[in-house]
Amino acid sequence: QVQLVESGGGLLQAGESLRLSCAASGRTFSNYAMGWFRQAPGKERKFVATISSTGNSAYYANSQKGRFTISRDNAKNTVYLQMNSLQPEDTAVYYCAQSSRALIATSQDEYNYWGQGTQVTVSS
Repeated sequence: QVQLVESGGGLLQAGESLRLSCAASGRTFSNYAMGWFRQAPGKERKFVATISSTGNSAYYANSQKGRFTISRDNAKNTVYLQMNSLQPEDTAVYYCAQSSRALIATSQDEYNYWGQGTQVTVSS
């Protein structure tokens, strides 16, 4: 049984940085791409970033390019999301997800396991 457990969320001021972590268990972590998604209050869940199984490829939503960095440590079965220059519009529940394939994936349909989410709140 695959489990994904996010951590690192919190309450911050605009301009601050935060790193989210997602620890995976249940199947061979290094075989699958990972992704981060977020859901703001009253809005649909949206793609944030994805990283391939090896960590060699990553892709970001346009609004996150240059501010967010996704990385993974396959030895620790963990994926990270470093978020810099956070703004109030980044306030959301952030979800980590594990894809059904090794290559990067931007569609939620390509992910078959999800974490419970971690809240990030950015005040102005």
